[in-house]
Amino acid sequence: MSYMDYYWLSVSGGVACTADIESQRGTYVNYGVQGGTPTYRNTLKLIGEHGFKTEPVHMMISFGKEKTAWTNYSDSELTRRLSKDIARFESTLKLINRFEAVFIFIPIAKVLKWFGYSAEFMNEMVFPLTALFFGTGNQTPNVSSAIMARVFLDEDLRLFDYDTERLLSQTPEMFAFPNLQEMYEAIIAKSGAQFHRNRPVKSVTRKNGKVHVADFKGNESIFDAILFACDAETALGTLSDPSYMEYNTLGNVRYFNDLIVTHEDEDYMNKHYELHKETDQYMVRTDKSDPTKIEMSFDLSNYQPQLKKIRNDKQHVFQTIFLDDQAPDTWTLKKIKPEKIMLRHWWRQFSHTWRHFAFTVPLMRYIQGKRNTYYCGAYTLVNTHEAAVMSGMTAAYRLGAPYPFDDDKLAQKQFNHYLMVVHGCPRKYGLNTGTATAGILSIFMSLFAMFSLIFRVLVDWGSNNVHPK
Repeated sequence: MSYMDYYWLSVSGGVACTADIESQRGTYVNYGVQGGTPTYRNTLKLIGEHGFKTEPVHMMISFGKEKTAWTNYSDSELTRRLSKDIARFESTLKLINRFEAVFIFIPIAKVLKWFGYSAEFMNEMVFPLTALFFGTGNQTPNVSSAIMARVFLDEDLRLFDYDTERLLSQTPEMFAFPNLQEMYEAIIAKSGAQFHRNRPVKSVTRKNGKVHVADFKGNESIFDAILFACDAETALGTLSDPSYMEYNTLGNVRYFNDLIVTHEDEDYMNKHYELHKETDQYMVRTDKSDPTKIEMSFDLSNYQPQLKKIRNDKQHVFQTIFLDDQAPDTWTLKKIKPEKIMLRHWWRQFSHTWRHFAFTVPLMRYIQGKRNTYYCGAYTLVNTHEAAVMSGMTAAYRLGAPYPFDDDKLAQKQFNHYLMVVHGCPRKYGLNTGTATAGILSIFMSLFAMFSLIFRVLVDWGSNNVHPK
């Protein structure tokens, strides 16, 4: 059995990753995820195996506006003004990383306040940077401090080397995805698996060692196992009898509705961002009245390969992301000229605050494979495309499919680590390092999970929000 030869059943409507702007540009654009880092080895291997290529881009980011403007490729008034905070933040990150098991429960905003960092440094530098890396939107102050430390200190996954004078001073090489719709259709066609589109699932019942899946037309199918390759909300909502652990693990994942607007309004971009039209791919701004509220934009003409080839220097295509539909009063959506808008797309995205890493990630291993049920998606670990790809591969691996990329040491290392953390399994059992590590980690994770459950009860009790069994 190959790693793609298993049966898939749609548990929710498929979400397209590209949109047609052919009438305006004669091409398609990706929305949401734009690309990744060269360390996304499983993603890159998967793309290459199916005949697609990524295009290298050097990450150039413009943060803030006017007095709060700064970039990762030039000096600025803001970085000079905040030089003391920047100089000592590296030591704070190293301390967080050293005691990660403790700091994973503490949001980055609290740590910065405890260590006496200025509000300007938090709101104009750390929070926008965190939102950019993880897509955390307006929940950025609540992101686990331990995750932020990994951006700079994890040898395999870090994006930047820390600069004690400017925080960021590099334009690291990233990659841009090809047309994602074409790529995923090619993967589907090559897999040889059966795909049932437009067949949303109504309920999933597990009994007598089998999985009974009913769709909204009343049809029922019986399977040996089920893989939920969807969001945690949908998975939990379709389970007719979720266990206590499933309820707590999946129910803790919090989602927000974001609006992605593709447009050509350069006047809007110049008004709200420090736009460097010939260079920047990413732009991040904070709301002046509430600096914890963030908006992000992309210059797709400087990023996506299909647009770079036909780029018109006088007219670029932009995407602006408006975060959290519960706070629309802070959005600048109405400032975009309606006639300049090409596409609107709603995007439901989880926000991995400290609660995610405290109450979901450490418990995932205790629901994976239980009652013939597996869970896939970036929410099982961290909000990256690489985590999403590995989540599917590990679930397939546990069902008997071989891991396909052992020729790539970094891809294999990341896959093995994900399998160990999220599924609690080594690649091979026996007298080897992996089995010993799994045993030690199992003891640690059991204690961590027990503490997590107790801590959650206390936190929910304190907020008068006790979760029922």
